[in-house]
Amino acid sequence: MTATPARPLIAVDVGNSRIKLGWFERSLANDFPLPDRTLRLTLDALDWTELENWLGGVAPADLDWRLGSVNRAAQSQLIDWLRDRDAIASTMLLAAGDLPLRVALPRPDMVGVDRLLDAVAANRLRPADRAAVVVDLGTAITVDLVSADGGFQGGAILPGLMTSAKALNQFTDMLPLLAELDGAPEALGKSTLEAMRSGLFWGAVGGIRELVARFAEQLSATPAVIVAGGSSHVVADLLGNDARHEPHLTLAGIALAAQGVHERGA
Repeated sequence: MTATPARPLIAVDVGNSRIKLGWFERSLANDFPLPDRTLRLTLDALDWTELENWLGGVAPADLDWRLGSVNRAAQSQLIDWLRDRDAIASTMLLAAGDLPLRVALPRPDMVGVDRLLDAVAANRLRPADRAAVVVDLGTAITVDLVSADGGFQGGAILPGLMTSAKALNQFTDMLPLLAELDGAPEALGKSTLEAMRSGLFWGAVGGIRELVARFAEQLSATPAVIVAGGSSHVVADLLGNDARHEPHLTLAGIALAAQGVHERGA
């Protein structure tokens, strides 16, 4: 008897500024799954037509949806969209207990699932005998430690670059609102805008470096560093030779978690 092919997986990372989606064919035999294609939806101008076009005529009900969310309002909008298209039966909102990850904290359910999904993916990337520091640059910057035996140990949360930029604009009288930062600015700013870009970018890089160093002090070997999120390619280059840029880290974590759920339910 011929086995029924597994349906494609849509991994959805629901963040505070964007919804990022990845299409995965269900042959997840690769050690580290990467999406066949991705889509980013901006929450400030959410347009479900973009998603419908991206699906290329495939009915949402004919796909498996796995959601990792840190934004309840955006999550509710997406679930309503899926329900209206009869896809709710094939949709699962992932929580800490659904992930193939040991969380060495008193309340795993109180940790942002995006951080845990990043750790799931990091466990496929780090050397088997070394810990990893996982850096994710988004609305917030998270810097987390995964131990050499694969356990999530916790970490730190900093304001993201654009979150800090908005705060400077909102809580001062004359500082302007910066546009999206792109690339590493000169450290010595020659104007107010240049000084703001320098402070925001290099302040974040300095904070990340300090946290990586302090985490490393607790370890017997230098940890691998895995960097994801906005501007991650630029930041990874500044964190040393051990830093790896992985733009689809959270989506890969969702795909790995979905694979685990599928296998347990088989």
